[in-house]
Amino acid sequence: MAEADPTFQDEHASADLPGNEGMERIANKRLRLIAMLTVPLLLLIGGVTYWFLQQGKVSTDNAYVQQDKVSVSAEVGGLIDEVFVKESQHIKAGQLLFRIDPEPFRLQVEQATASLATAQANVTALANDSDLSGADIASAREDIAFAEANFSRQKALWNRGFTTKADYDAAQHAVEQARASLRDALARQTEARARLATGSAVPGVNPQIAVADAQRATARLNLKRTEVRAPVSGVVAEADRLQKGQMIVTGLPVVTIVKSDDSYIEANFKETDLENMRVGQRAKIDLDAYPGISLKGHVASIGAGTGSEFSILPAQNATGNWVKVTQRVPVRIAIDSKSPRPLIAGLSVNVTVFTRDKDS
Repeated sequence: MAEADPTFQDEHASADLPGNEGMERIANKRLRLIAMLTVPLLLLIGGVTYWFLQQGKVSTDNAYVQQDKVSVSAEVGGLIDEVFVKESQHIKAGQLLFRIDPEPFRLQVEQATASLATAQANVTALANDSDLSGADIASAREDIAFAEANFSRQKALWNRGFTTKADYDAAQHAVEQARASLRDALARQTEARARLATGSAVPGVNPQIAVADAQRATARLNLKRTEVRAPVSGVVAEADRLQKGQMIVTGLPVVTIVKSDDSYIEANFKETDLENMRVGQRAKIDLDAYPGISLKGHVASIGAGTGSEFSILPAQNATGNWVKVTQRVPVRIAIDSKSPRPLIAGLSVNVTVFTRDKDS
């Protein structure tokens, strides 16, 4: 038996070695045996501890700093006359960004003002028109009275045989002509009143004047729009297109303002991490760009769809070779603490959500 047991043989062999050398060899063998038993035990203990520590929270490194961006475009077209900002400049809401050449728009204002003056003169002339005053109507009625009196005399003479048929017919025709003239005068008066009418849409204002006034207001607004101002506060980005002499097309974005004071995190969690996640739960944010800096936050919202649902080409799974892939759901993390370093849109972060917190 002793021959089949290496340990026994080694111990006997070590015993045969002189003094300290044999004892040292036995001690080394015992240390190796202890290490072989201890290392796996420590790994097991560490694994169990890590598993328990990971309970009640979920993490992802598929997360990025996001900042709202506003694309600024001009509401009128023209040549850039002057630029007042530059790339990465911090600006306030209402600050002047650039100006389009205002001269063509000043001329439009002058033209619209002249049109308004013409409309006002036309209305004044209509108000003093004889058709509106009724002078032609009074004259036509007098002509009718005279023609009817003359016809009455001719008729009496015709009945007594003292006039000719031609004179009788001429008197009758004169009456008809006078009555027709009266009808024309009344029609012209009605038309003149209609041209001066205000209507229910713009009560008290003549339509010609209202149109001209609206055209002048539009021209003044376009002149005002030649000065393009910042709609929000933030940092100027993509300002390379702001060059003096550059032609601006209406509605085409030419500069972007990043709202740097309103940052948040967009974290893409696996769908399997969402079981216990609720809005309002605490979150810890670690920034890759600034090691050692951790920010506090909370879950602001959980996306209504996975990332693939909002992609340009959504995945089509109705094929025979379909493979199940764990989907990612965007979760918005609000930042509650102030960062000691500036947050830049697109920075990579690691987000941990503590799912043991009570629901918000």
